[in-house]
Amino acid sequence: MSVRTGVENRQATAGSGKQVSVGSHVLLAEDDRAVREAVTMALELEGHVVTAVTDGNAALEAMATARPDVIVMDVMMPVMDGLTACRRLRSKGDRTPILMLTARTEVSDRVSGLDAGADDYLPKPFSVDELLARIRALVRRSSFDDSGVDIRIADLRIEELSRRVWRGEREVELTKTEFELLSVLARNVNVVLTQTTIYERVWQYDFGPDSKTLAVYIGYLRRKLEEVGEERLIHNVRGVGYVLRRS
Repeated sequence: MSVRTGVENRQATAGSGKQVSVGSHVLLAEDDRAVREAVTMALELEGHVVTAVTDGNAALEAMATARPDVIVMDVMMPVMDGLTACRRLRSKGDRTPILMLTARTEVSDRVSGLDAGADDYLPKPFSVDELLARIRALVRRSSFDDSGVDIRIADLRIEELSRRVWRGEREVELTKTEFELLSVLARNVNVVLTQTTIYERVWQYDFGPDSKTLAVYIGYLRRKLEEVGEERLIHNVRGVGYVLRRS
């Protein structure tokens, strides 16, 4: 289903008198006017509040005045591209979930978005149903209900209530997605979790067996957790998945 078809279907639903649920505040940064207007209409028909801008710089300015629940940002934009805007937000410690839209489908391009700090990516052309599903997943992750229980294995300590992590006396700075991935593994110490299980618990979406997203984030975690030569705790079980355990 295309964005236009999805919008038309939702317009018909709204016209039938069906109630739409109250959604989230979405900041949309997209320079293509047709795409921007179609996505804005689709989100509003779904009950979301939308702030729409045309470039990354305008997105940063909008963030200074209103705090969205999720950001949907195109990669290629004038003035400031989406990757640069994403990096600047993350450098300031902003952890608002970011969904990148990209016309590029190469794995390296998707990895660039994740390296910039994005939580998810969606290649163009996309269906409005998938876009809405991705946004719902990001909002659910953002409102994750911390258990408040500390988790310890070896010299690793995870404080879920404050979302802080230590290796010994060294505090490890993690992004929101990195923390949630580590938390899922830590709650299942010594249990091998499949790639599908991890995708569903962390991203609420299975990217499929060919996706490199999980491997990329496992690499991020290992580099940060083993920064000064600490014992490896995250292990790959070939053909199965990943497990958190002592070597």
